[in-house]
Amino acid sequence: MSNEMPIIGRGFGFHQCQVGTRFKTHRRTISESDLNAFVNLTWLTEELFTVEDDAERVLKGRPVPGALVYAFAEGLLLPSMQDTGLAFLNAQLDVRRSTLVGDTIHVEVEVVEARLTSKGDRGLVRFANEVKNQHGETLISYNPLRMLKLN
Repeated sequence: MSNEMPIIGRGFGFHQCQVGTRFKTHRRTISESDLNAFVNLTWLTEELFTVEDDAERVLKGRPVPGALVYAFAEGLLLPSMQDTGLAFLNAQLDVRRSTLVGDTIHVEVEVVEARLTSKGDRGLVRFANEVKNQHGETLISYNPLRMLKLN
């Protein structure tokens, strides 16, 4: 019997990310306080996000920046790469529709590419990520290329 205890919550290693592997994250509802904190932290002070009557005039609800939605999506994905993720290398990101205060988001993920690095001691994995709301509508899609440990 091994004395080494497994770590609970460890992310996927390269060998667990075969092309076609799919999973989804937990959900997260975006609140008014999330919007306020994000705008104050990032200085994304566009009046669409900071003046309530402007936002209500444009959309049926309070819109949040796409950057907030992306940041929350990455946070929801963290458990999938905890202790195994080595680098975020690039991505193309498309905002498909507005996200509003009160929307509940989750991320649906598919592995679309996986290959060993030239050194062979780690792997490169490309994911197709879709951030969806409570209605199943895609809010943001992006395709990060990440470097992962083998296990």
